[in-house]
Amino acid sequence: MKGVLICGGTGSRLRPLTDVTNKSLLPVYDKPLLLFPLQVLLDAGIKEIAIITGTEHVDQIAQFLGSGSRFDCEFTFKVQEKAGGIAQALGLAEEFSDGDSICALLGDNIFFDDLTQAITSFENGGHVFLKEVADPKRFGVVEIDGNKVTSIEEKPENPKSNLAQTGCYLFDHRCFDVIKNMKPSGRGELEITDVARWYMEQNELTCTKLTEEWIDAGTFESLFRAAQLVRERRES
Repeated sequence: MKGVLICGGTGSRLRPLTDVTNKSLLPVYDKPLLLFPLQVLLDAGIKEIAIITGTEHVDQIAQFLGSGSRFDCEFTFKVQEKAGGIAQALGLAEEFSDGDSICALLGDNIFFDDLTQAITSFENGGHVFLKEVADPKRFGVVEIDGNKVTSIEEKPENPKSNLAQTGCYLFDHRCFDVIKNMKPSGRGELEITDVARWYMEQNELTCTKLTEEWIDAGTFESLFRAAQLVRERRES
């Protein structure tokens, strides 16, 4: 399995901070944000990792991460020229994946659960990580039966559950063919939810429900909350 860390997007909700640097480099207590999802990949023993970023501040990310040697891994950098969605960004990693399964993580997600077991035991199909949230309208909303996903809706007006799809995805190599045949959504983007839905339609999409905190650090409030949680865990 190979890792893909997706650090694209303009971070418009975090301006003016993101006028200065990429969202994924913003501090969360004592570390840059992207080191948290990176650690998920490293904990799972993944040594080959593609970093997908937009044109904004790509030089800062590359300068900070370097070759990967200090993390005992190897980085490959890919640039998403225009914002076209998470799935489009993932599609840039096809050549890098070289037929392997991938673990894709969003560079602004912080997981307090240990995902290692689910990642290392993955064999084929697709697998997503779900978290109960108070405001499911903001997310891809998932219904499940046991550990199988039965429906997915992106930011629905009337959510069928309170289970949000988080920013960690396990897919086998077929995801790249799915992405190549996708059409943009109403937002003009290739949605990662549609990739997951394809696996669901093949009856091959399983899930893990998270029990600890999960932060999508795309707003000032969630970034601040993430720093509080990290500090609390350092002190406990």
